[in-house]
Amino acid sequence: MGSADSKLNFRKAVIQLTTKTQPVEATDDAFWDQFWADTATSVQDVFALVPAAEIRAVREESPSNLATLCYKAVEKLVQGAESGCHSEKEKQIVLNCSRLLTRVLPYIFEDPDWRGFFWSTVPGAGRGAGEDDDENARPLAESLLLAVADLLFCPDFTVQSHRRSTDSAEDIHSLDSCEYIWEAGVGFAHSPQPNYNHDMNRMELLKLLLTCFSEAMYLPPAPDSSSVNPWVQFFCSTENRHALPLFTSLLNTVCAYDPVGYGIPYNHLLFSDHREPLVEEAAQVLIVSLDHDCATPTVDGTTTGTAMDDADPPGPENLFVNYLSRIHREEDFQFILKGIARLLSNPLLQTYLPNSTKKIQFHQELLVLFWKLCDFNKKFLFFVLKSSDVLDILVPILYFLNDARADQSRVGLMHIGVFILLLLSGERNFGVRLNKPYSVRVPMDIPVFTGTHADLLIVVFHKIITSGHQRLQPLFDCLLTIVVNVSPYLKSLSMVAANKLLHLLEAFSTTWFLFSAAQNHHLVFFLLEVFNNIIQYQFDGNSNLVYAIIRKRGVFHQLANLPTDPPAIHKALQRRRRAPEALSRTSSQEGVSMEGSHPAAPAEPGTLKASLVATPGIEKLTEKSQVSEDGTLRSLEPAPQQNSAECSPASEEPSQAWREQRRLSSASASGQWSPTSEWVLSWKSKLPLQTIMRLLQVLVPQVEKICIDKGLTDESEILRFLQHGTLVGLLPVPHPILIRKYQASSGAARWLRTYLWGAIYLRNVDPPVWYDTDVKLFEIQRV
Repeated sequence: MGSADSKLNFRKAVIQLTTKTQPVEATDDAFWDQFWADTATSVQDVFALVPAAEIRAVREESPSNLATLCYKAVEKLVQGAESGCHSEKEKQIVLNCSRLLTRVLPYIFEDPDWRGFFWSTVPGAGRGAGEDDDENARPLAESLLLAVADLLFCPDFTVQSHRRSTDSAEDIHSLDSCEYIWEAGVGFAHSPQPNYNHDMNRMELLKLLLTCFSEAMYLPPAPDSSSVNPWVQFFCSTENRHALPLFTSLLNTVCAYDPVGYGIPYNHLLFSDHREPLVEEAAQVLIVSLDHDCATPTVDGTTTGTAMDDADPPGPENLFVNYLSRIHREEDFQFILKGIARLLSNPLLQTYLPNSTKKIQFHQELLVLFWKLCDFNKKFLFFVLKSSDVLDILVPILYFLNDARADQSRVGLMHIGVFILLLLSGERNFGVRLNKPYSVRVPMDIPVFTGTHADLLIVVFHKIITSGHQRLQPLFDCLLTIVVNVSPYLKSLSMVAANKLLHLLEAFSTTWFLFSAAQNHHLVFFLLEVFNNIIQYQFDGNSNLVYAIIRKRGVFHQLANLPTDPPAIHKALQRRRRAPEALSRTSSQEGVSMEGSHPAAPAEPGTLKASLVATPGIEKLTEKSQVSEDGTLRSLEPAPQQNSAECSPASEEPSQAWREQRRLSSASASGQWSPTSEWVLSWKSKLPLQTIMRLLQVLVPQVEKICIDKGLTDESEILRFLQHGTLVGLLPVPHPILIRKYQASSGAARWLRTYLWGAIYLRNVDPPVWYDTDVKLFEIQRV
């Protein structure tokens, strides 16, 4: 039968279904088989031939027919899994049912009245033929998930058969799926022969699985992030006998993927790459399956559920999270890190042949996967930081941040990139690694500089702050916290980076900026903390920064003499109304951008983007720790009675310090915040300027004397003097190093869940699985 006939018959069946007002019996096989038995329709055909309006019409007008359609389709998948799909016809039926369910499920999820349907048992669908069978019947969702899991390890359908031609067919029930893992890597050494058909069949089944998990999109973001996804919970439980091999197959498929095509340029133009769609689908299923909050890290950094801690019955352990947290072999870590770094660097590959390598599009999924690896497996995090391999993750992240800074549709990407760097910056090793010279020349729209990876980080952060779009302002605290965390370890900043830091201080310490919002002065505190850390702990190699501070000494004197009287505050705010530009973007000498780079572009008008929930403030995202002499950290969670603004500009919102600030500033009748003299005084007195003022007091006269004596206008002579200078014994006693470490919170988990589902929604356009359905977790907006 031709494919046109087949489509026609399928369409006829759909029309019959939508026009029948009477329920069709489940036993009427002649009717139901039209949907899957004789048709060869692609997933795109199914989406075209089953319009949304018709699915909704059946749902409203003949609900029993929609229920029977779902039940019969699941039954066919279960039969396919039972029989092992030996014939071509059985394989086709399984694929057709899989596509049909992928099409229909979102419309079941969007209607609250239908949401329980898959979790109810279907009368007469017991596990045997006995009378009392309805008692132990499985909910439809469980039957569906178990069938999909079986089908993902079905010889000659989704995995290579191991039998020789003389053997009888493998029995799918006694088959040990651990011997059929899809790809070599973690826990599996054998790399099976690539097989296009198997990859395509796996991909279709994974798409159905992802669609099952997507029920999460149809529930509004829960205030406490503990909303467990029942589909994920069951699939990743001990009920699924394939949980381990499937977890391993997904992880290895992603990490072993090499889009370059065995190093032959343009190879991807000669051969279509059937692996990429599978890898993408695998990455999406993996990050969604790893959705887990109730994990609390134990002392040794492994993850345990709350099962051990309280008398409640233990919650079902998510096996995917469990396995991920227990990976520990060095070679496994190396395989995962190399794979993720290779894929993240793919868009940056600068060859002399444009388009010579295939450009992958799933970096957002990779960043979420990397985040979860570091968050759930502390041994992995330490492995990443123990060598300079971490820089192979850092450079692509900085590239994405710089590239996306002007694009409103990529705010989520900016956040996940910054959160990863915040997580890494809580570890001393990250700061130390940044001292490695930066020699890779990835074309980036940033000033040319010679220096280290720390310089690269500062230059990119400066660019984001001064030329990103307005919606990034909530990230400024995070960006500067990262710089503070690494600052005690930075041996030698370049002149370019030093000037960028001082330009930020200049911009953030203008009176109109300081007085125009209740939190803006925090940014100045962060920058002063950076300068203090470098002067106290890394003075010797940092003559460029010391010179920049001396040149811009006026900014520090201006801060020390910040006006606090009402007329001056009023005047500063008037100035702002005339020039509402976020930051002075002109006074930074930008210099020439790197060759071959393109300016960061805003989103094209009409680009779709998913809304995000607010991210927690920096004080909720991090926990303050003090570095002791021996390098160990001890937590410094502020004691309730203390005013925690002393040691940190970011004080807990509901804390005393914050209430105090609120009291001192007045909210006018319009609800507009307005600064008062008492409010300015309350934090001005805490500006940590002593170290810098002492440095200026000692060095400025000496530098001026050199200039007068030698009639110098040449920087190099002054820099040479500063290089050999010392402030030993002249500075105040060094303050303890404070690190603000990322700490897991329900707010961060909620943000991540919203972000990853929004990204998955927008990335699945062919077929458009969720497009135009009534999602509740986020809104889809046009730029």
